[in-house]
Amino acid sequence: MKKFKKPAMLTMTAVLMSAILAACGTAQEAKPVVEEQNTSQQQQQQEYELNFQQIRNATITLEYGGQKFLVDPMLSKKGEFDPFLPAERDDRNPLVELPMSVDELLEGVDAVIITHTHEDHFDQAAKDQLPKDIKMFMQDEEDAKLAKELGFTNIEVMEEEVAIDFNGVEITEVDGRHGYGETAELMGNVMGVVFQHPEEETVYLAGDTVWYEKVEEIIDTYTPEIILLNGGENHFTGGRPVGNLIMGKEDIYEVYKAAPEATIVVSHLEAVNHWGLSREELKNFINEKGIQSNVLVPDDGESYTFE
Repeated sequence: MKKFKKPAMLTMTAVLMSAILAACGTAQEAKPVVEEQNTSQQQQQQEYELNFQQIRNATITLEYGGQKFLVDPMLSKKGEFDPFLPAERDDRNPLVELPMSVDELLEGVDAVIITHTHEDHFDQAAKDQLPKDIKMFMQDEEDAKLAKELGFTNIEVMEEEVAIDFNGVEITEVDGRHGYGETAELMGNVMGVVFQHPEEETVYLAGDTVWYEKVEEIIDTYTPEIILLNGGENHFTGGRPVGNLIMGKEDIYEVYKAAPEATIVVSHLEAVNHWGLSREELKNFINEKGIQSNVLVPDDGESYTFE
């Protein structure tokens, strides 16, 4: 598990106490006061460690503000459902196994977020194996109706740009575009989600979207420190729909240019048959651009802790 540390900060109270004691000629005595305050703050930060884990494809977990979110569960065993066609490869999906058991994946999950209901984001195995009373956030009434018909009983429909408080974590639906032009219309509605909490960095989960003006607007509005992208350049090879369905390497670079101080984590890679961008190609690209410290490309099962 990789860790990314935030710089330690002193509270104004500790700084003022130090200055007062120093003025009285007891600067050495001020040190324990500062250290004690620092320790207390570090403990508070640890209580709300921000953990990301890449599971497979767009399936991730995010531990944020003391809550564990499971996003876009595709829980099928390797080769359990049909390929998306026409594509360069016709292997059955998923192309790889989960890096853990379903029971292990679901342990401690407080809520599930379904950005949309395409098979590689909410498959039959997830429909069968998720607890029917688990808290579930969905983008619209149409998706919620599907889930209710499957027997799920604890569904909350999100509304674009309206924050929902979930146990102290604010989650806000934001727009996405699943391709360009007619392709986006054929692929249907999708959403991203912004996560906010007083003790956490802001996280922008972009979902299945390409780079377009709304993504830049979301970055400008929320100034996320961490951006989670679906970047496998998935596409079809002929007929309709045409063009990329989600971000490719150039889109990812546009996100970097819009948020050069953010940490970008790229998901949705090499797990379903119509992928177009490999981890190796993406890593080579970000190395060529010199942005490898900003853009992370996790393997399935890999975790990052931001603290």
